[in-house]
Amino acid sequence: MTPYLDATDLSCERDGRLLFERLQVQVAAGDMLQVCGPNGCGKTSLLRLLAGLMQPAEGQVALTAQTQTAHRGERGCPLVWIGHAPGINETLSAEENLAWLCALHTPASRERIWAALAAIGLRGFEDVPCHRLSAGQRRRVALARLHLPGPPLWILDEPFTALDAQAVEQLERHLVGHCERGGMVVLTTHHLLAQTPGSYRRLELDAQAA
Repeated sequence: MTPYLDATDLSCERDGRLLFERLQVQVAAGDMLQVCGPNGCGKTSLLRLLAGLMQPAEGQVALTAQTQTAHRGERGCPLVWIGHAPGINETLSAEENLAWLCALHTPASRERIWAALAAIGLRGFEDVPCHRLSAGQRRRVALARLHLPGPPLWILDEPFTALDAQAVEQLERHLVGHCERGGMVVLTTHHLLAQTPGSYRRLELDAQAA
């Protein structure tokens, strides 16, 4: 199967230190890839490289047979990125944030946005400015993007941060369902996953250290 994401010979430097080199990463339809390793080994840096938010010291990342450089700045870039921080504008409401974020890929109707917020437990909070929400609720606003139309590849850095046990279980189930429908997930997490799809694997980044 042709990979949707194909990273070859990746090397990453931070503060003059080589974190990893000659790394190969391929992700195809249905895959879930968990990037593992100790703090400081470059897990977040690798995800940012795969998402096109950083440039590798060496190597390249291709999505759907085009390099990330070709996709940079495009409307409709073929992945969803959710970083360790929620990445939302706290002066806007939950609905306004999602409307803006969806416009980067596939604009969604108000009804779809409200349904996505209900799916992650924020029914009744649609018009509340995000600065009035708890840390867990702000995380849920960001994760509501995963219940809206968009690209099949999700790159998620510590998506379970600040979530309660019920929300963790719901998110795990949603990620597995996404992969079973042909989507793809690349994630880092210190959380021990209780649910994984059939095409799940781990990348031990410390084993790739330079």
